[in-house]
This record gives sequence, C-alpha cells and structure tokens, in this order.
Amino acid sequence: MSIQPRACLLRQHALFFLIVSLALAACGRQPPAAPRVAPLPQVSGTLAVGGLSSPVRVVRDRWGVPHIDAATQDDLFFAQGFVQAEDRLFQMDLWRRSVQGRLSEVLGANFIERDVMTRRIQYHGDLDADWASYGPDTRSIAGAFVRGVNAWVAMAREHPPEEFVLAGWRPDFWTPEDLLNRTDAFVASENAAAQVLRARLVAAVGVHRADMLLPAGLRGATDLPRGLDLSTISPVVADALRRVGTPPFFMGLAAIPSTPPGRAGSNAWVISPARSATGAAILANDPHQRFDHPSWRYLVQLHAPGWNVIGATSPWLPGVAIGHNDRVAWGLTALAADAQDLYVEKVNPANPHQVQERGRWVDTDFTQGELPVKGRAEPFTFDLERTRHGVIVAVDRGRNLAFTVRWAGSEPGTAAGLGALALDRARSWSEFRSALARWKAPASDVVYADVDGNTGHQAVALVPEGWSGAVPAPGWTGAHEWRGWRTLDDLPHAFNPRLGYTIAANGSVPRTGRLLEALGDARLFGVDDFKRLQHDTVSWNAAQLLPLLAGAHANRAEVEQARQRLVAWDLRVSADSTAATLYVFWERALRRILADAELQPTLAREYLPAAEALNLPLPALVPASTLVDALASALDDLRAATGSTAAPPWGSLHTVMFRHPLGVTEAARHRFNMGPFPLAGYDSTVMASDGKIEATGGASYRQIIDLADWDRMVASNAPGQSGSPSSPHFADLATLWAAGQYFPLAFSAAAVSASAETTLTLVPR
Repeated sequence: MSIQPRACLLRQHALFFLIVSLALAACGRQPPAAPRVAPLPQVSGTLAVGGLSSPVRVVRDRWGVPHIDAATQDDLFFAQGFVQAEDRLFQMDLWRRSVQGRLSEVLGANFIERDVMTRRIQYHGDLDADWASYGPDTRSIAGAFVRGVNAWVAMAREHPPEEFVLAGWRPDFWTPEDLLNRTDAFVASENAAAQVLRARLVAAVGVHRADMLLPAGLRGATDLPRGLDLSTISPVVADALRRVGTPPFFMGLAAIPSTPPGRAGSNAWVISPARSATGAAILANDPHQRFDHPSWRYLVQLHAPGWNVIGATSPWLPGVAIGHNDRVAWGLTALAADAQDLYVEKVNPANPHQVQERGRWVDTDFTQGELPVKGRAEPFTFDLERTRHGVIVAVDRGRNLAFTVRWAGSEPGTAAGLGALALDRARSWSEFRSALARWKAPASDVVYADVDGNTGHQAVALVPEGWSGAVPAPGWTGAHEWRGWRTLDDLPHAFNPRLGYTIAANGSVPRTGRLLEALGDARLFGVDDFKRLQHDTVSWNAAQLLPLLAGAHANRAEVEQARQRLVAWDLRVSADSTAATLYVFWERALRRILADAELQPTLAREYLPAAEALNLPLPALVPASTLVDALASALDDLRAATGSTAAPPWGSLHTVMFRHPLGVTEAARHRFNMGPFPLAGYDSTVMASDGKIEATGGASYRQIIDLADWDRMVASNAPGQSGSPSSPHFADLATLWAAGQYFPLAFSAAAVSASAETTLTLVPR
C-alpha cells in the first residue's frame, strides 16, 4: 500500500490547524489563539544549556538514534533527558498526565472516572525507601535526567512544539518523583480483573473446568476460599479496575477495552555459542505494545565513565530497558505473575466507613481528594478509602460489601522500569541476577547472554507468598493473607540450559510450540535466521486442528469448498493468503462455539477476550460436526465483515495504523497517523498481533544481538524516533518495519561515526 505524504508547508499547516481547532472546540476544548509553532529542535552545531558541568556530544545516526557521550554520569543523564524531551516531549507530557490521573484538567469531564481510579492505585509509601530500592544512585540519576527534561521544557514553554499548540496547553516542568508512577505496572499485571473472571467461571462451571479454561498464575491452581459466595462477584468490579490507565482520547471517551492490547504476544529467545553460526550467543526479542504514534520505545546509546549501553527505553525514563552493554545483552517478555489480589470486605450497615476484621468492626482509612477538571470552576471531589488490604475500588451497597485490591505496587521499588538502571551496568550472570533483584515491576521473563558464552533466563516480579490469590478472598477472616515475598530462586530461571537455547513467550502454547520446532532444528543459526523467525507466520494451532478437519465433510457446498481449501493450505498466515483469512475466521468461530457450549452468553463474551489474549490451546479432540459448524459460522462472519464469503487476502483486512492521539479529524489523521500497512500473522503466530481485524498491538520494536560483534546488532522501531510530524525521523522507520527490514544499531565509536547524520554539542551556559 502507498504511504501518505506528510504536509509540511505553512499553508497546509494553517489549514490543518483550523480544522483541528474547530474539532477541539466542538468537544469543549478551547483552541490556541494562533497557529504559532516552534521550529524543530536543534540537532547540529553547538547549543548552550544551563545545568551541564562539561560539554556533551550527541551524534544522531541516519535512523534518528542519538549516541550520547559525556564526561560524567550527571551530564550523561542530563543529556538523555534533554534529548528525549527534544524528540518526544508531548508524548512524555501526555504519559505523565495519564499515569498520574491528570487528564481531566486538560481534556475535561469525560476523564473523571478514569483519573479517579488511576489516582487511587498510586504509591502512598515512603519515598526514601522507594528510591533506595532501585539502587544507591538512582535518585541522583533521576534528578539529572529531569533537569535535562526541564531544560528543554523551559525552551518549549517559550516556543511550544506543534502538538502542544494544537492540544491547547503548555508543558509543565518535571520532578524526579514523576518517574515513580505505578500505573503502567498495574495495567501490565491485571491480575485482579482476571480474578473476577475466574470467580465467575468457578461459579458457573466449577473449579476444575475453570482452571482448564483460565490457568492460574505463578501461585498455583485455584484454591477456593471458605465463607465467600463467588456468585456475588460482579463484572462491574473488573470494569472499574480497567479504568486505570486507559488511553487518552481527544474527542469523546472511547469504550474502555476489556483487554488492554499490546502485551500478550512478546517473544524472546537466546541461543548458546554451540548453536550459533558466528560462534557467539545470539539474542532476539520483540516486546509488544500498542501500535501508537509515537512509538512506546525510544532508542539511545549512553556512554560515560562507568556507562556504555545501547538499546530501547521508555521516552520518559533514564537508562536502557532492553539492549546490551559491552559485556552482556538482554531482552524481556511480559510474565503472568500473580501480584494482585482482590479482597471482599463486609461493610458495617450502620457505618459505611467500617469493615469487619476477625469479628469486630474497624475503621477504614478515609480521605477525600480533589481533581481539577477543565471547564469547571470547582474541582471534582472523590473518595479515597483504604482497608488493611488496600484501596477500595468498588462497593456493593445492596449486599454491604466493598472490594479492595492489594498489589505489589504498594511496596517500595515497584515503579515500572526504573530497575533497568542496575541492569545497564551488570558485567556477568551473577551481577545481572543481583541487578534483577531491583527490577520488581513490571513482571517480566528476562533472557540473557554474555561475551563469555553464557546464556540464561530469569523470571522477575514481586510475587507474594501465602494465599494463592486465584479468586477473590474474604477480607474479614484473616485466613487469606500474604506472608512475605518470593525470591529470584523461587521464580523460574535457568543458566546455560542443556538444550542450548532458552525461549520466553508469555506462556503461550502455540508460540512456544512453534519456537521449539524452529530452534529444535540441529542446524546452526545466524542473525538472518532470527530475522525470519521474528516474522514467522506458521500457525501451530492450525497444524494441530486441520488434521481433524481433514476427516470431516460438509453438506453445504460452499462450506465443503472452504474445508478443502483449508486442508490444502500451507499453514502460513501470510498477508497475501486468502486461505489464511478463512482459517483465522474459522479458528475464532471455533473458539466462540466451544465457549458458548459451556458458558452462558454473557459469561462467554467476557471469557473469549481473555482466552485469546492468553492464546489458550484448543481441545485436541473436537467432534467433526463442531468443526464443520464453526466453518459455516466463519463464512457467515466473513460475509458480515466483507460482504462476501470469498475470502480476500489476509493483509487487506488485517492492517496496522500507527495512531496518534491528535489524529481526530481527516486532516489530523493525514498529518499525524501512519499507515495503513498490511500485516501478516495473527494472535497465535510468532509474528503475533492483537486485535480482531485491524491490529491494535504487536512488536513495533525488535532487536537481534550477535555477541560476536556488537556492531552487528540490528533493530526495528516503528514509526520513528521523533514525535514531531515535521521531522524527517517522524515516520521514516515505519516503511522498514512494514517490509520486515531492520537497521544496524551502531555501538563502537567507529561505527557510530560512519553512520552519523548530525552532531550536536551541548555546552554549559
């Protein structure tokens, strides 16, 4: 598909500004007085900045990746904050408002419920203990990083970037504590919402069948609590929890997604030197996130005394979260760790601010907060009420019950991603594991390799001991409490595994099965092999199911023709395959029919998104009549979606659009969005993606690291490094990504120099 050009001329921008201003005004937002937009940030020459102690060199390569070289640690992280703010300040600002529950103050009353719930789950503990948990110098690093951010914010407040002009507010200054958010980690976990669904499944079909439908997490199989009727657990509780961290929208409030996209399809693997064509370990990783514009990842190299690390970070954080230094490399995938528990509290009918505890009524911790709301003279007042188990997230007044969430994020050291600063400086497996003890959130399975030829993996999360937590528990008995925390040794890990490779794939049966098939081959692997494997579209599910369909027969002619096409299909969910379209529709129809056979329709609708996100294995033996019925249903679904049962190429339906939050009108979408691109694969292939038709999340970032030569590292990161639509690096990486191509991530001084596009020297003012 062709890529829409970007409008960069002033007259085009003025027209675009007018249209967006009218749209913003229509939804209650006041547009700025004039389309006054700052020029692009300076990326060449010399720039004097207050806050530095010595010059810092920033080389941006041809792909927009900055390579930062500083004389001191403070100057290094000051420069990282400055550079990332240059490229991504609006994204950083919107992220901060989102995770702190501050969207209502700029976007209006539609975001009140979302902001209130987000504020309720924030960390309320000791800040000194929190900072100390990440490492002895993390607070000073965060301070230097924020000073760099603020140096750019001061400039941006005088000459606001285009996105702020259109959004209608100016950026605020940052504090180090802005980096201590818990929202991202809370959303990544989602255990409490899953416990609501499991409780409803247990009430409907029993504990054994519920465990088959929705396997338990790291704390084992479902243990039923005494004294609690699970049928009293309402899906409304899960809906309340899902308000935390829902994405911001500029026109209206879109429906809250039942399963936040972008985390369930990550892969990471590493092979030992004995399996490598280069004689050194090779590590591959494709962590998933929403297909947003700008990207959730930002690539950077950091070089200073004690620091030499390169890879991907979140734009609002210092350090590198995944990548390598000059000794070790690592990647990660999301881990289904059970770090949240939902408790049901009995409320005193005579006093709504008391709950029962071991036979007596005790007071809750009740305060009120204020939420500034755009367009309202007075702030919105909300309740913040806590029991000994955690914050109250919902109340059933008819039954005098309250629902509270206890989660690991209430403990020090659980701000998402800050533990990476310890990983960046590890020099060996033992140092790396020690550093991983500081990574408590989000729960991750981390794969590892080093220049000495060692490989391994380690699950990391702050996981409680005690009550299994698979379903909600009664809070009044005291019999279902936490008793300390699991150590790294308690969590899954391996060092130099006998098979010569390690796989992490979120526990997905189909993706793990396919990766085992591929890496179980006796041949040696190189970087190009892993490029192909990251884009592998063979359906492992289809390999299990289609032999069952081969022995069936359909009486309806069009269904029988479809059956024969699937039986002859090559199992590849490629973008140009029409049989792939037919198969994906059939597998989804089969999942739906199997769920409907066991569950009531309302519960089946709740269950199916969770089942798809977890990629649960389908039954090995399914009656032939059910397979044929599912195929007939798939053709009906196809007709409803396309107007015909003649399946079009999968990539004509399954597309990706990198959507920008400012893309609210046709002109805005043309300027800020990128795509659509046809996309191969589906939720159960190695090249995985979320979403039904349009892909909503997947691997926008990929890395492959050959430890034989750090300069052989390749990456892809769509759509681009810059957040400004006028920048040449706003969307230049999207075409490479869509074509399945990579670019080199230079590490050595010589390679950085050879790939240099611009050089900026930051000097003290």
